[in-house]
Amino acid sequence: MPEYTIETPPIIALPIMGTDRLFPVRRVYCIGRNYAAHAIEMGHDPDRELPFFFQKNPDNLDWSGEFPYPTQTSNVHHEVEMAIALKSGGSNIPLDEALDHVFGYALSLDMTRRDLQGQAKKMGLPWEIGKAFERSAPIGPIHPVSDIGHLDQGSIALSLNGQKVQEGNLNQMIWKVPEMITYLSEYFVLAPGDVILSGTPAGVGPVNKGDEMEISIQGLGSMIIKVV
Repeated sequence: MPEYTIETPPIIALPIMGTDRLFPVRRVYCIGRNYAAHAIEMGHDPDRELPFFFQKNPDNLDWSGEFPYPTQTSNVHHEVEMAIALKSGGSNIPLDEALDHVFGYALSLDMTRRDLQGQAKKMGLPWEIGKAFERSAPIGPIHPVSDIGHLDQGSIALSLNGQKVQEGNLNQMIWKVPEMITYLSEYFVLAPGDVILSGTPAGVGPVNKGDEMEISIQGLGSMIIKVV
């Protein structure tokens, strides 16, 4: 066995519904502006343009049910999304084979330091400072495809302190799950353990300490995340 000079980082892994086994995470890809109404509310043309992706870090994923309000910001936004967990990968994956690589789906959030993201956009800088901070991606257990099938339609919503503020349907995604997988595989070598966040419907907005977010997707149930 090799000897390392520092303590080895832990393997980031997510729970799987109905089993004690865990899903190890390799990379996290996030698609931007994948719902037309959200693109409009962010000031962009919703026409189908080439997709774009940014990344979060595997250890940004957190299934504790709590979201610690981050530092260096005064404007943190919620974005409810569906996570797609891959069991296999490759390069240049054909569209009609893309879903064969999906292990399962999960509820998730892409929490965003909107003020820092906005500053980065104005300066033409990367978004990581606004997107890839600690515990910025609350996530639920993965529901295997073998149990629930593939999700291509159904409600997706977020309620903040009991009031529904985000609501859409998975069939409103501009780029569907197979298309996201195929496109990513043209630029990256996808692999088992990769997770893709699917984009968010309209209605994003700020959260504060003490708030309670309830996220839901038809077929995946619901989950409550407390802002602490």
